[in-house]
Amino acid sequence: MIANLVQLAAEEEQNPLVPPGPELLVGTIAFAIVFFFFWKKLLPNINKVLDERRAAIEGGIEEADAMKVEAQSVLEQYKAQLQEARHEAARLRQEAQEQGATLIAEMRAEGQRQREEIIAAGHSQIEADRKAAASALRQDVGKLATDLAGKLVGESLEDHARQSRVIDRFLDDLEEKAEAAR
Repeated sequence: MIANLVQLAAEEEQNPLVPPGPELLVGTIAFAIVFFFFWKKLLPNINKVLDERRAAIEGGIEEADAMKVEAQSVLEQYKAQLQEARHEAARLRQEAQEQGATLIAEMRAEGQRQREEIIAAGHSQIEADRKAAASALRQDVGKLATDLAGKLVGESLEDHARQSRVIDRFLDDLEEKAEAAR
């Protein structure tokens, strides 16, 4: 068959686009050898490299997607923790304000109680001092009245019972005069 083609090609006029028969035959055989070599040796290696590259790219994309999902999860956790911390801080602030208000109220009540105790103690002390002063004054006035009465009456009022009666009468008269003057 090839021989027929070669003979046919030789008989015909040479077409400038068709190569001569032996060249065509050698070219076809060379092409078949190169094609077979590429098909068996280079093409599998090229496909292997392309598959590895595709796998690496897809793996990188999957890894990037996984990292993106993980980053989103971490971000959501961070936001949740931040929100929780804000709520906790607000709760602590409110609690501190309430404790402060309670403490202020307790301190005011304690201050008021101490003030009232001091005032009551002051009133008690004033009353005790007034009674002591009145008693001392009564004794001094009584002594003076006894001395004066003894000089007026002309007798000694050394007797204690008599002295007490005279003093009481004198003081009662003074109190009546003081009330009448008002």
